[in-house]
Amino acid sequence: MNLLENPITNKEFIVSLIPQKQPFVMVDSLLYYSNDKVVSGLTILKDNLFSSKNLFNESGLVENMAQTAALYSGYQFFLKKEPVPTGYIGAITKVEIFELPKVGDRITTTTTIVYEIMNVTLIKSSVEYYGRIIASSEMKIVLA
Repeated sequence: MNLLENPITNKEFIVSLIPQKQPFVMVDSLLYYSNDKVVSGLTILKDNLFSSKNLFNESGLVENMAQTAALYSGYQFFLKKEPVPTGYIGAITKVEIFELPKVGDRITTTTTIVYEIMNVTLIKSSVEYYGRIIASSEMKIVLA
């Protein structure tokens, strides 16, 4: 069940929820949040670090999935009125990239929490645009 009344599109607020700062921010909206799932959005801009030759590259897609997980943790801690901790990628597995989005496209990334044990979270992520899954992965995230 989505705990957001409305999507959050305030970029300053989004950046306050993640440890990354410009120009390395790869999420621009929080579209869905629940206890075990988060959905982010990102419009691919020409000046994005991972945009080249009118495409958003593989590294950008992986970073977008990682930052969607960071957005989940950041919003979780925001709701608890606690400082947002820094998270680190412990492992990335099962990465599949099927297609690269173009500059101007809007992608949505869905991250599901598989389990959380102490400060370690296992997530599964998928990136979609135009109704197609274009990338997916599993990651272990460790909170400091």
